[in-house]
Amino acid sequence: MKLISPQEFTASRAWEALDIERFTGATTVRLHWTDQPYVWHVNDGAEVFVVLKGAVDMHVRQNGQVEVHALSEGDIFHAEVGDEHVAHPRGAARVLVIEAEGSI
Repeated sequence: MKLISPQEFTASRAWEALDIERFTGATTVRLHWTDQPYVWHVNDGAEVFVVLKGAVDMHVRQNGQVEVHALSEGDIFHAEVGDEHVAHPRGAARVLVIEAEGSI
């Protein structure tokens, strides 16, 4: 058993993660710290992205059009298979991500 405080979690590089759990079926729960954008990507499984600390602009591309969703602390973004997206933190952010193991 352990208690994890996202407010105190830091990392040596953007998108470095603390592995919290790997469930049967290869689903992972990871706490990420970042102060830099990720990369445009499409997951091979569903992704649940929860902003725990900070703010993140989630860019979503559909049919060549980009929409930006401003996520605040407590907001949840859900991407399904095929959803192209990229996260841009506004300053340092801590994010909980639940997804298939090995997803980018």
